[in-house]
Amino acid sequence: MRRLEERLRALGPAVLKGIRRGIEKESLRVRADGALAATPHPAALGSALTHPNITTDFCEAQLELITAVDASPEDCIAEITRIHQFVVRHIGEEMLWCSSMPCGLPGDDAIPIGRYGRSNIGRAKSVYRMGLAWRYGRRMQTNSGIHYNFSLPERSDDDYFALIRNFRRHAWLLFYLYGASPAVCTSFVEGREHRLQKLSEHTLYLPHATSLRMGRLGYQSEAQSSIVASCNSLEAYGASLEEALTRPYPSYEKIGILGPDKEYRQLATSLIQIENEFYGKIRPKRIIRPGERPLHALRERGVEYVEVRLMDLDPFEPVGIGARTMHMLDVFLIHCLARNIGGGEGARQIHNLVSGHPRVESRCVGKHCEMLAAEVHGSRRRRAQPGQDAEQGGLPRTVGADQAIDATAVDAEIDPVERSRVPVSLHQIGGPDHRYHGMDDGIAGDRFGEGSPTPTVVPGCCFQPQCADE
Repeated sequence: MRRLEERLRALGPAVLKGIRRGIEKESLRVRADGALAATPHPAALGSALTHPNITTDFCEAQLELITAVDASPEDCIAEITRIHQFVVRHIGEEMLWCSSMPCGLPGDDAIPIGRYGRSNIGRAKSVYRMGLAWRYGRRMQTNSGIHYNFSLPERSDDDYFALIRNFRRHAWLLFYLYGASPAVCTSFVEGREHRLQKLSEHTLYLPHATSLRMGRLGYQSEAQSSIVASCNSLEAYGASLEEALTRPYPSYEKIGILGPDKEYRQLATSLIQIENEFYGKIRPKRIIRPGERPLHALRERGVEYVEVRLMDLDPFEPVGIGARTMHMLDVFLIHCLARNIGGGEGARQIHNLVSGHPRVESRCVGKHCEMLAAEVHGSRRRRAQPGQDAEQGGLPRTVGADQAIDATAVDAEIDPVERSRVPVSLHQIGGPDHRYHGMDDGIAGDRFGEGSPTPTVVPGCCFQPQCADE
């Protein structure tokens, strides 16, 4: 703990006071009955191509609200609230959906992709979204969330990539604390294989899940899983991204660039069409110049800020996120910057465990504090061997029921704890300037869902004095 405190002191007050942040908030426009709005982007909100604060994401009904760079979380919340209020006043009887998982959806072909005019850049944006529709399906692209942009002054590229490596290792904590998408409308998974459980006629859920949006039903695919984006350095990251941008992918080659009608289907047949198609939990970013590619901007001028992409919309906050959460994100990101530890095997497994599996009871076991995930379907209880302490970043391997794990038995029975952050019923939350349409059904369960009967171990700490590092 002392080493961490020393690194924090080394940052200095000027650096901490120089933190800047911004928000990008996605929300679906919905009708009064909770179905996706079929209307085009309202003219009263300005041009989706050029407006600095209000645009669309994948489809015409998916708004994206963007703040400027702010010096404090409170200033940022005040700005996003003003933008939010302006939007609500100009969308008529429609409302903004408060959940990350989408509302009732029509068939894939009935979801209109974003339209940005007939200019070259406008057409390119639409063709890119058409490519996403061909590759992943339109329904999957209707997920919404919060993107949190964060920067510190006087930080090098190596500093930012150290932050990113540590963030990827510990991001499970944010799923655990702030995941708010454990249920989904049946229309979202229609025609897809899944292991969700039925909650009501139109609602499916995974008991105790945190973020289905960031799990296997959300922004994940076989193609995306094959991308190994190295975060050891800017040079390595750039090489990984360039390889994904230039390597042909057989399934996408079958789609082709042009269809039989001579209309564009996608921008390219490579693993990703453009840099933004890489769905990482966190990405290094640099503001681009007109006509510039994001990868070129990064390589030429370095990392300017990081974009945290895993935050669900908080249904308890009028604008989807609150100042307290932003303060926590600042602390978490500073912690990731200050800890001098590497990436680590098992980060993806921990991600999948916590996003699609339960919040569970934790207990401290001293200096090597661990969080034990105990499934009610299984009888075996295991824990990871300490190996390394928290400062060194020890992390156990995630295994299935039929695999061996180097661990010692734990006799204690750990009962799951219900800690869903999502209310049993969400209707219109907020006043006239914060109108939402929520879910009609309860979305918190009381049993574990899919997964192996063998409990998986998530390292964590109770942060009590007796658990501090030497």
